[in-house]
Amino acid sequence: MIKRIKKFTTTNTLVILGIILGVLFGIFLPELALKQKAIGTAFIYFLKMLVIPLVFASIYVAILGLGSLEELKRIGLKTIGLYLLTTALAVIVAILAINFFPIGEHISTDGLEFAKAKTIAPFSLEAMLLSFIPVNIFSSFSHGSMMQIIVFAIMFGVASLYLKPKEQEPMVEFFNGVANAMLKMAEWIILMTPLGVFSLISYVIADQGIEVILGLWKYILLVVGVILFHAVVTLPAILAFFTKVNPYKYLSDIREAPIMAFSTASSAATLPVSMRISQEMGGVDKKTASFVLPLGATVSMDGTAAYLSIAVLYIANLAGVDLSFGDQVLLGITVVALSVGVAALPSASLVMMVVILNQLGLPTEYIALIVAVDRILDMCRTSLNVTSDLVVTKIVDTLIKR
Repeated sequence: MIKRIKKFTTTNTLVILGIILGVLFGIFLPELALKQKAIGTAFIYFLKMLVIPLVFASIYVAILGLGSLEELKRIGLKTIGLYLLTTALAVIVAILAINFFPIGEHISTDGLEFAKAKTIAPFSLEAMLLSFIPVNIFSSFSHGSMMQIIVFAIMFGVASLYLKPKEQEPMVEFFNGVANAMLKMAEWIILMTPLGVFSLISYVIADQGIEVILGLWKYILLVVGVILFHAVVTLPAILAFFTKVNPYKYLSDIREAPIMAFSTASSAATLPVSMRISQEMGGVDKKTASFVLPLGATVSMDGTAAYLSIAVLYIANLAGVDLSFGDQVLLGITVVALSVGVAALPSASLVMMVVILNQLGLPTEYIALIVAVDRILDMCRTSLNVTSDLVVTKIVDTLIKR
C-alpha cells in the first residue's frame, strides 16, 4: 500500500496533476488564478537564480576536464553539428506539415496592428556577431546575457588549459564546488515544482482566456502536432541511429525535464533540472552534460524553429500570398541560420519572426492575430527545445565514449 502511495506521489505525477488542476482552476476561477501569479513567478526566479553560476562553472570545469583544445574541438563540432541537424529536421517537418494541411484563409489587415514590430531594429549580421562579445563580463552576468557568458567561459577555460597544473587545480576544485552547490540547491527548489506548475498554468489559462485558444484551434493543433511528431518520431530516430539505444526508454527516463520546460516556458530555468536528470536518469557523463546542455539552452531551438516556420506560412496564407517552393526553402535556411545567432538577442522568437516576414515581404500586422496564443505555444516549443538538448547530449556522450 505504501509503495502504491509513493508511486503516485512522485514529482512527475504531482507535476502532471498540477497541470490538470491548474487548467481547471484557470477556467473556473480566473480571478483567483490571476491574483496568485507571484507563486509561479517566484518558482521561476528561484530556478533562474541558479543558471548563471551553474552555466559558467559547468562549462569551465568541462573544458578543463577535456584537457586539450583537440578534445574541445571534437566535442564542440559534434555538438554544433547535431544541434543544426535537429533544428533543420524540425523546420522540414513543419514546412511539410503546413503544405499537407494548409490552414488560414485570406483576411484584410484593416484594424490589425502589431506595434512591437516597429520597435525592433533591422537585422544586422554584424550586430549579431558583436553581441556575442562580453565587453563587460560583470554586466553580462548581471543582465543574464547567456551567449556572452558562454563565450567568456569557453575562452577562460581554454586560457586555463595553458596554466601549470598546480595553478589549475584550485580553480577546478572551486568551480566544481560551485556547480555541485547549484545542483544541490536545484534539488531543493524542485520540491516546489507541483505548486509552481499549478500557479503558472492556471495564470496562463486565466490570462489568455479559453475562448481565444478555441478560436485558433487549427493553428494550435498544427503547431502542437508538429512538435509532438518531432519529439516522438524524428528525435528518437536520430537517437537510435547514432547510439543504438532504445530512444523511448531514454525519453521516458528524462521526461521530468521536458515537463518542467513546458511548465516554465524557459530553457534556461529548466537547465538545472536537465543537468541533474541527464546524469542521474540518462546515464550521461558529467563532463559532456556540463558542456553540451548549457550551449543547447542558448542555441538549440528545434521547437522555436518549427513554430516560426508554421507561423510565417500561416501568415502568408492569411495575407493571401502563395509562397513558391524556392521561398519556402529560403524560409527554412533563414530559420536554421537565425536560430543559432538570434538566441543571444532579447525576445528572440519575435525578432526572428519580424526579420523573416520582412525578408519575404509579408505584413507584420498579422502577428497580432497569433500573439494571443503565443504563451501557450511557447510552453510547447520550449519543451521540445529541452527534449532536443537532452537527445543531442546523449548522442555526443555516446560518440565520445566510443
